[in-house]
Amino acid sequence: MTKTFSYFAYGSNLLTDRIKLNNPSAKLKTIGRVSDYALAFDYYSRRWQGAAATIVPSEGSEVWGVVWELSEHDKRTLDKQEGVGSGIYRPIEVSVKTKEDFILPCRAYQLIALEEQDKRPSKVYKDVIIRGAEEHGLPHDYIEKLRMIEDNGYDGPVTIKLPLA
Repeated sequence: MTKTFSYFAYGSNLLTDRIKLNNPSAKLKTIGRVSDYALAFDYYSRRWQGAAATIVPSEGSEVWGVVWELSEHDKRTLDKQEGVGSGIYRPIEVSVKTKEDFILPCRAYQLIALEEQDKRPSKVYKDVIIRGAEEHGLPHDYIEKLRMIEDNGYDGPVTIKLPLA
């Protein structure tokens, strides 16, 4: 039997086609939310041409996302995708309250390479996040909150493989 782990995605990996580009074992487990964290954008990503998403402690806030089940083999590719070896993100464990009201320990990633540049995501990156949120039926008010995030207007090519719109 293949060993697996649960991964909480809140950014571009919300979108099935995006996570499966590098992590073919990913299987949708459920959706859920992490309490006392907020979605934030920091660290200018040249790949995305805008600020990358992270979660930061914020009492009373919550971040919705998707819980994926991945094979242990894909942990290495997921870490590489998230820039763990480059010091961009670090893996953390979060407690996800699932839509079924279970608490599930999950791996997530948090930015550690913070910069004082423009903290707005590119339009193309924000679009991938919103498409993933819609695909998995995250709450309507949360999707509207994502739509309200100010982006930097960049909608051109990015140096990352993207699923077609």
